[in-house]
Amino acid sequence: MREPNVVGDWQEYDEQAGLRVRVHGVEKAEPPKGRDEAADELTYFRFRVTVENRSTEHIGIHLEDGQIDIRVGADGESAFLDWRNSQFIEGYDVYPLRRATAVLFAAGPEAALHRMDIQIALKVDDEWTERFLWAGGVDHDAAVDAGARPDTGRDSLACQVSNFLRREAES
Repeated sequence: MREPNVVGDWQEYDEQAGLRVRVHGVEKAEPPKGRDEAADELTYFRFRVTVENRSTEHIGIHLEDGQIDIRVGADGESAFLDWRNSQFIEGYDVYPLRRATAVLFAAGPEAALHRMDIQIALKVDDEWTERFLWAGGVDHDAAVDAGARPDTGRDSLACQVSNFLRREAES
């Protein structure tokens, strides 16, 4: 069984040597161009998707709203992706040893933002890549740090996934 990546982890593509991607920086944030009416009673959050080229050739990448799926809460309900406020990567050549980052704004019920899954499928040189999943939540880094302390944050999904992967790596 494939385990999801934890928010902040890099995922390397087998079919595209030297290409790796990560979802990181998940945090509550208001969108710069104002709230969308469809997200009226929801809480906004921001996250980043960074693509890095560690190969010797440039790679053309494309990442837009149809290639991103965000699910929040225990039931995995779809989050609202605000395409008007988000900065996608559209037809960009990433040269060797360079990165490109998309900054995305989404919204969901505040009580569900501690647990989310973000799935990404890049388009690389006009070919679709495999979909990868990241698990985490708003303020994931703070939750993981809290998981190291005995009395706070141990039960968050991000902490559970991080601890599981850490134990697997050690064995």
